[in-house]
Amino acid sequence: MNQQTLDNPTFLEKKNWTRFTPLERTSRFLFYVVTLAAIVVSMQTIEIIPEFLIDAPEQFADMFNRMWPPDVSYYPDSIHDAMLETIHIATLGTLIAIIMAIPVGVMVAENVTQNKLLNWIARFILVSSRSINSLVWALLFVAILGPGPLAGAFAIAFRSVGFIGKLFGEALEESHKGPIEALHTTGAPWFSIMTMGYWPQVLPTFWSIVLFRWDINLRESAVLGLVGAGGIGVALSTALELFFWDRVCMVLLSMLAVVAIVELLVTQIRKRIL
Repeated sequence: MNQQTLDNPTFLEKKNWTRFTPLERTSRFLFYVVTLAAIVVSMQTIEIIPEFLIDAPEQFADMFNRMWPPDVSYYPDSIHDAMLETIHIATLGTLIAIIMAIPVGVMVAENVTQNKLLNWIARFILVSSRSINSLVWALLFVAILGPGPLAGAFAIAFRSVGFIGKLFGEALEESHKGPIEALHTTGAPWFSIMTMGYWPQVLPTFWSIVLFRWDINLRESAVLGLVGAGGIGVALSTALELFFWDRVCMVLLSMLAVVAIVELLVTQIRKRIL
């Protein structure tokens, strides 16, 4: 198309340049309408009280004045041991989850386990694990095992199985077929194919998944004490119940510091692995 054609008024009149097709414009309009309707219905359902929203800045300032300065003396008395217990809960829970997630991940990978029944059983386990929040798992295990860090560790483990197992299974399905076919050709048994064919390929991804989940578990285990599952959440719950806001601030700052340190540590380890 030359410049003379573009400069022709008749050509420009015949062309109607639009950014979206009529179907796209209709779809965008319907999306905006549905989104607006959902917001309106949600606001009516949760019954927002305007007086509370107006008073919120004043209440926040009052709480901040009560929290600052933090009670530093509360750290060696209660926070330190509780924080170590939280780290132990997250670590033990992650280790238990690894033991349970590896066979489930193998079962869910269709290129490894070519049995539809086992595939569906594994998917059910993974979905069940991810569908139930860690606090709900903690409530269940507190009822079974009693209050304490053991209930928290099992809650973290059962919550993590779905995460680790799903990503591990996907990593197995994305493995290169060349080494696997070569092992099949030589008549290698199933266990040798797993250890020599699949495992070397997924090992970096697997440890990256485990480290990432351990980082998440450390954050989740910090609040399990609110339902009696041990850890720093017990100290936080005690301070909240007694309205010791300066101690609450110290607990929150300690949690923030530990999470930040663990985040940096996990990032450096993942760089070495990947």
